Formats: sequence, C-alpha cells, structure tokens
Amino acid sequence: MDALPNRLARQFSAFFGVGLVAAVVHYGTLVGLVEGAGAGPVPATLAGYVLGGIVSYLLNRRHVFASDRPHREATWRFAAVAGVGVVLTGLLMALLTGRLALPYLPAQVLTTGVVMLWSFAANRRWTFGR
Repeated sequence: MDALPNRLARQFSAFFGVGLVAAVVHYGTLVGLVEGAGAGPVPATLAGYVLGGIVSYLLNRRHVFASDRPHREATWRFAAVAGVGVVLTGLLMALLTGRLALPYLPAQVLTTGVVMLWSFAANRRWTFGR
C-alpha cells in the first residue's frame, strides 16, 4: 500500500478515536440536558457540540494532526470549521427530529457521521494543514 493512503488511514483512525472521546462529551451533554433538564434536542445537541468541540480541538491539534500552526491561527480556523459543523448539526437535527420525526439519538448518530466527514476533511486541509 502506498505511503499516503497508509498515513491518511492512520490519521483518520486517530481522528475517529478523538471523535469518540468528543462524542462521549457531546452525547453526555445532549442526554443530560434532554433527560435531566427537559431541554429540547436541538439546543441540547448544540451545547454538546460546543463542549465536544473544545475536547476535539485540543486532542486533534496534538495527537492527530501534530500541528505546529500557532494557536492564534489554528483556533479561529477550527472555530470556523466547527461553526459550519454547528449549522449542519442544527439543520440536520431539526430535519431528522422535526420533519422526519426520528428519535433524537438515532438522528444524532446520522448527524454525527455527516459532520465527522466534513470536519476531518476541513481540519486536515485547512485548520491544521501545512
């Protein structure tokens, strides 16, 4: 196998692992706010997205992309990518839980998959890329 596909596969695997950690924070916040505080699924998932995003930035910068881009550049780029992710998350969750009446957790799993692909590509190329 070529070096680039191997490196890309390892990097995506590490990104996925970081994503699992961030997802625990995200989903924990989502379920806690919906079940414990009676919040709606859309604001609860957006709050979880923000908290998971903080975890994701710190772990991705160090362990996935090994970026030496200064924080003053990387943080606003990461925030811009995350901002698009927040919009995608809100729109997809509204569509899936509202219009399509899916339960919020399966809807979140689908939403997470779409946003994960967007985030990996954008962060690899733009946020942490050389």
